[in-house]
Amino acid sequence: MNYRVPEPVPQVILDDVRGAQKMLSGVSRVTAMEGSRHLSALTGSPVHFKCENLQRTGSFKLRGAYVRIAGLRPEQRAAGVVAASAGNHAQGVALASSLLGVRSTVFMPVGAPLPKVAATEEYGAQVRLHGQVVDETLAAAQEHADRTGAVFIHPFDHRDIIAGQGTVGLEILEQCPEVRTILVGIGGGGLAAGIAVAVKALRPDVKVIGVQAAGAAAYPPSLKAGHPVSIDDPATMADGIKVGRPGDVPFRIIGELLDDVRTVSEDALSSALLLCLERAKLVVEPAGCSPVAALLSEPERYGGGPVVAVLSGGNIDPLLLQRILRHGMAAAGRYLSLRLRVTDRPGALAGLLGVLSTVDANVLDVSHVRTDPRLGLTEVEVELHLETKGPEHCAQVARTLHAAGYPVTG
Repeated sequence: MNYRVPEPVPQVILDDVRGAQKMLSGVSRVTAMEGSRHLSALTGSPVHFKCENLQRTGSFKLRGAYVRIAGLRPEQRAAGVVAASAGNHAQGVALASSLLGVRSTVFMPVGAPLPKVAATEEYGAQVRLHGQVVDETLAAAQEHADRTGAVFIHPFDHRDIIAGQGTVGLEILEQCPEVRTILVGIGGGGLAAGIAVAVKALRPDVKVIGVQAAGAAAYPPSLKAGHPVSIDDPATMADGIKVGRPGDVPFRIIGELLDDVRTVSEDALSSALLLCLERAKLVVEPAGCSPVAALLSEPERYGGGPVVAVLSGGNIDPLLLQRILRHGMAAAGRYLSLRLRVTDRPGALAGLLGVLSTVDANVLDVSHVRTDPRLGLTEVEVELHLETKGPEHCAQVARTLHAAGYPVTG
């Protein structure tokens, strides 16, 4: 992505974050801090969730958007604001603008989930659908700003945005003063940079670690190069951190203050989302689950004291949630798909299902194939999709079928 950034790159300091905290009083929520017994047992250290998924608009984005728009001069407010986003930033800008009495236009990709489009409109923004990818949407928003004089509200590459997001860090230190490690997802870097500014100024001993999806990890090569670099075609289910190039302003801060940036797989993200839903009863979007995915992937790294994982958002399209839950259950060994051959005679399928009932495997789907040339004249191939209790249960199902004379072919 090509962003217009002022030169030189401005700094953000603790006083900026404290000023933002005063400005946000009565506007943003001081979100809850919830403990996770499962992750605490897994890591050997107390693990807490900072629940920004319960923030107004469903993510931390309101904080930065409100601070940015509140800082505009009267003539800038009169011209209105414009933003480009696939979801969370859009809703943050829409609500912040409505609260401040500023007209807002938000460009969203043509394929943006309908619930996010509807929510942005309900918060008061005029939504325009443009482009298939965020780059095209961003270009359209910038063109609108140039043509109309509206102020472009960048999702992460501005000092006011970073100061607003940094209030999350102040709240963490107030709610969990014994914290030793903070894990936070990184896309463009605004949230991680803001938290790092606040936390490192007050508690330099606390580690702040960024987490990126492996398929959209622009920060590791950028940090190695010493400047922001773009990656081609970032790919991840975590659209909230699917950013191809770090922001210039947050990159400088992250390069100076963050202790590490780690990456997580898509399987880890889906497993983390499932864990948040099942164990913590929290709906969290894939980007918001990235710190949990890091804990699940390498729990042994986080045994040195209390850990806070920032759940940055909870806005997820129900259809995507359904697909991710299936993927997460499969990654956790909770689904088993297999093919086997049985004799094509009445009662054969009932006998097979009877065997499965003895090991408490729940059958989700059954299909028959009779026309494959590899099958014998009296054979039928049965494909089964089962819900299981985990990898050990999967192995037990396979052993039981083999013992009962049902060879598994795939």
